[in-house]
Amino acid sequence: MSTTTLTTIIKMIESLPEDKQERVVDHLRYYIAELEDEMKWDKLFKDTEKDLSTIAQEVKQKVAKGEVEDFDFNRL
Repeated sequence: MSTTTLTTIIKMIESLPEDKQERVVDHLRYYIAELEDEMKWDKLFKDTEKDLSTIAQEVKQKVAKGEVEDFDFNRL
């Protein structure tokens, strides 16, 4: 993000009454935390994508060979 964009955002926030500024900041904190969490999950899935794909292939092969039983939820 450019300095000009950040300056514009700051000016917009500063033009608001102080209580509204706090609300905007709270919303931004929440939004940024959500974005960071989403990026973390994206990285975790990307890092394990090959392993998950391999496991899925193994399961498909076992299902095709009839080596997999239906899960009995009553046994939990």
